[in-house]
Amino acid sequence: MITIAMTTGFVLILIGLYGALTNTNILRMIVSFTIASTGVNVVLVSVGYMPGRTAPILDDAVPVGSATTSIIDPIPQALVLTAIVIGLGVTALMLAYAYRLFRIRQTLDISKIVELKW
Repeated sequence: MITIAMTTGFVLILIGLYGALTNTNILRMIVSFTIASTGVNVVLVSVGYMPGRTAPILDDAVPVGSATTSIIDPIPQALVLTAIVIGLGVTALMLAYAYRLFRIRQTLDISKIVELKW
C-alpha cells in the first residue's frame, strides 16, 4: 500500500514537471505545477504512514507507556495540510498573474511575449 502511494506521488510529480517544462501556455503550466504539488503531498502522506498504528489521540484505547510505539506521528499530516493551503494560495496568485497578463498582452503563450527576454 505504501509503495503504491509513493509510486503514484512520484508519477504525479514527474507528470507535473514534464507538463511545466514542455508547455508554452501559462494556464497549462499552472495546472502542471498544481499536479506536481499534489504529488508532493501524496509522497509526504505516504512517508508518514506506519502500518499497525493508530491515530495520535491519547485515550483509554492507547496505554500511556506504549504511546510512542502505537501511534502515528502527526507532523507529516500537519505539513501536508499546511502545504495544501499554501499551494492553493500560490495557485490563486499564479492565476491572477495569468489573468492580468492576458488582459495586457492578449495572449497566454510565453513564446509570444518577447519584451523581457535577453
